[in-house]
Amino acid sequence: MRIGAHVRDDDPVGAAAERGAEVVQFFLSDPQGWKKPKPHPQTEALLASDLEVFVHAPYMINIASLNNKIRIPSRKNVVQHAEAAATVGAKGLIVHGGHVTKGEDPAEGFANWRKFFERQVAEGGFAVPVLIENTAGGDGAMARTFDSLKLLWDAVGEFGAGFCLDTCHAFAAGEDLVGIVDRVKAITGRIDLVHLNSSRDEFGSSRDRHDNIRTGTIDADQLAAVVATAGCPVVVETPDEGQADDIAFLRDHAGR
Repeated sequence: MRIGAHVRDDDPVGAAAERGAEVVQFFLSDPQGWKKPKPHPQTEALLASDLEVFVHAPYMINIASLNNKIRIPSRKNVVQHAEAAATVGAKGLIVHGGHVTKGEDPAEGFANWRKFFERQVAEGGFAVPVLIENTAGGDGAMARTFDSLKLLWDAVGEFGAGFCLDTCHAFAAGEDLVGIVDRVKAITGRIDLVHLNSSRDEFGSSRDRHDNIRTGTIDADQLAAVVATAGCPVVVETPDEGQADDIAFLRDHAGR
């Protein structure tokens, strides 16, 4: 189990050294846009380093959407980002579970995820594993509650979909963090990455506002227990100024 952080896009190698990170996650393009990623300026340095690398896909992506103007570019963008992620040696591409809008049938969103994986697997698969991340809010979300996550995994699990567990998102969605690793693995069979974040808000708030480990509303020992039991790389997506302390705390309290 290695621990790191989501860092600035232009200098992930330098940011990792500043934080004492063994893992880095970053964006390869504007997280609020649809542009195809350009070659990363630190590609050679990343490939030569011993860092574990993960890439986060743009927030605009919504594979579940019933709107063709959103779903079709989302599919294209995931494929493009997976290809770009492979060039920097990434272990996976994190993609949010997405949602359908009010009044739409969630079953159609799950079906859209399945169609996406079916189609891409038939064309040779993704350049790196796609890791679906649980989300904090939204009644039509595909991966907010674990009941919904079960339906999503029924749709995509057979195609080798990976999973990224975000602790702040789970807490905001009203999922107890005690024993959460076992509950997730009972559904997905795997956790490929943990986004280890505390929350600025209360349990069940549906609000996605991250905080540092020792200042947030989630018990710090519960967060350390997730790290100790997950058995996979860990990334903190907490405020920058506290990331080095967050990483050090987890190393000290998660049995490393």
